[in-house]
Amino acid sequence: MPTVGRMTAITSTAYSRDLGDELRRLREKHTTLTGAAFAEQLGWDPSKVSNIEKGKARASEIDLVQYFMMCGRDTVAFETFRARYRHAFDSCVALVPENLRTLAMAEAQAERITCYDVLSVPGLIQTPQYARTLLSSGRGTPEQVERGFKSRMERQAVLRRPFRPHCLFYVHELALQLRVGDERVMEEQYLRMMFRTHTLRIVPLSAGPAPIRMSARMLFSFEKLVPVAYSETDIANVFSHDGAAIAECRESFKWLDELALDEGQSRSLLTSYISGLRREADEPRAELAQEFP
Repeated sequence: MPTVGRMTAITSTAYSRDLGDELRRLREKHTTLTGAAFAEQLGWDPSKVSNIEKGKARASEIDLVQYFMMCGRDTVAFETFRARYRHAFDSCVALVPENLRTLAMAEAQAERITCYDVLSVPGLIQTPQYARTLLSSGRGTPEQVERGFKSRMERQAVLRRPFRPHCLFYVHELALQLRVGDERVMEEQYLRMMFRTHTLRIVPLSAGPAPIRMSARMLFSFEKLVPVAYSETDIANVFSHDGAAIAECRESFKWLDELALDEGQSRSLLTSYISGLRREADEPRAELAQEFP
């Protein structure tokens, strides 16, 4: 008779759901077994496999060994995964920026996404040319740039779903002023922000220096899951389920709500930036003096 085994039920996290899904993909890639059949082979209750793969319950070390052996994986693969799984249910976890699966899963599962960016347009509403130019300006190799670009474009699919999350984007005016690419790239990006986003609020320069000091952040709200506060730098992406961190994130967005222009004012400001670009394009350019005969 199948046994449940030692497994700890606990509030899931963005990282536990990501790693649980990684186990599911491992099972599907290396076996032909359904979750129920896989559980039967291990002598587990079917709900145990389901809960582990959905990140709803912490698997014991023995559970993970049995899971990996059933998938035909070696001890190196197990040890690598175990090192990451150790932090799966931490209330706060920092991941390397290259790990975008956890972020993508949080975006895909969210019912509401609230976002703030200071120096660039949020990734979910970047145009392809803006995104590629921005990523290419960093220190990454062409391969890293291409992977980052592909991931960013794939993440945007969540906004094209029939039942997509409601998104509120706060963007500082500095992001509008920072020129990424040429006038055409910027104009396309401004137009994208005006007509193909959910709710966009611009935080104006007149709000003072305090909003500029805030890190880029997101708050994910779910129908049945604990909210996730997220912040990113070029060093680490931080996911937090801690109550204090979530409360602080909510308060920061309430503060931005008071500082930001409303939707109509934000569109008017974007229109003025588009007009400025078009005036630049129409202005005659001075002839460059020849240095050499």
